Parts: sequence; C-alpha cells; structure tokens
Amino acid sequence: MSASDNRKDAMRDTATNEAGERGGRSARLSAVERSAADPPAAVAENIVAIEYEALLLGKRINRVAGFRGSRLGMLDRSAYILLVSLEDRPMSIGELSEITGLDASTLNRQTAAMRRQNMIQRIPDPDGGMARKFTLTQEGERSLAQQRKRNLGALSTVLSDWSPEEISQFAAALTRFNRAVQSLATRIDRTNNDR
Repeated sequence: MSASDNRKDAMRDTATNEAGERGGRSARLSAVERSAADPPAAVAENIVAIEYEALLLGKRINRVAGFRGSRLGMLDRSAYILLVSLEDRPMSIGELSEITGLDASTLNRQTAAMRRQNMIQRIPDPDGGMARKFTLTQEGERSLAQQRKRNLGALSTVLSDWSPEEISQFAAALTRFNRAVQSLATRIDRTNNDR
C-alpha cells in the first residue's frame, strides 16, 4: 500500500469517526446540511480528497503566487484580498466584512495598516451615507496590478499543459464550489447572529 493510500485511509477513518461524533456540531446544522454532511459512502472518499486538496491548495497557491511579504515588494495575502475587494467600488468596514468574512476589529487593524502604507484611503460615502468608505490609492492600484501579474503568471505556468476545455471546466467548478462555500458561510453566520 502506498503512502498516498495510507493517507487516504487515515483521512477516511478520521472522517468516519468525526461523522459518528458530530454531537454539538450536528445540532447546529439544519436537516439539509446534516444530510449533506453525511454523504453516501461512494461520495465520501471524493469529499475527503477535496478537503485535503483544498487544504494543500491554500498553502501552495501562496507559495507559487509569491505572497512573501513587503520586503520583497509583494503583498501579503490579506492585503491582496482587501485590494481586490475594493477594486470595483469603495466599501465600508461592514461591506468588507460581508465579502471577506472577517470581523470588524480585524478589518480595522488591516485597513489601518494599509492606510499607513498608502494602499487605501478613507473617503466620505459617495452615495451620501453616514459610513466612511475605503478606496484604492494609486499605490494600491499599482501594487494590486503587480501582484495580480505575479499570480496570473504563476497560474499560467501551472496550467500550461492543460487544454482550454480543462481550464474552462476547472474555472467553472471552482467558481461553483466557492459560491457554495460562501452560501453555507452566510447561512451559518445568520444562524449564529440569531442566537
């Protein structure tokens, strides 16, 4: 048996044990979410593989995309996420929280640091609202474009031996997956806020 098979067996055993020991977590899930959390055995192995590969993807994409820190002229991942979020329109802390899933105190610290680096600036709400909003500065736009070029170059290299059809299918599946994750996160946040 290969190391990969051993890893998969261990992960499958862990997933099976966790399914039997859900307890408090299971009580928080709706009936639909519970049935989705207990997939048929034929699907469980693929779900374990997706969980593991998503874990690795998060770690590895940071390495190949060049998120190494400002000393190398590269953005850290959290700064990049905020700049991308602000790319199309100014947003308040509350709006950024909805998009990123981060709490207001974390966003206040991150936006303060980015303001000190002249990446973003606070402006009055262009629509006349009370909350002040954040928008990109020229330095923020330049840094975003530079990091995006690194990211897209790294991804192009990774996908260089994929067919256009494979890339299209992967993009569609990944988009669908991320939207499903966001939808579940939103439902969980609403449930927690209702308590």
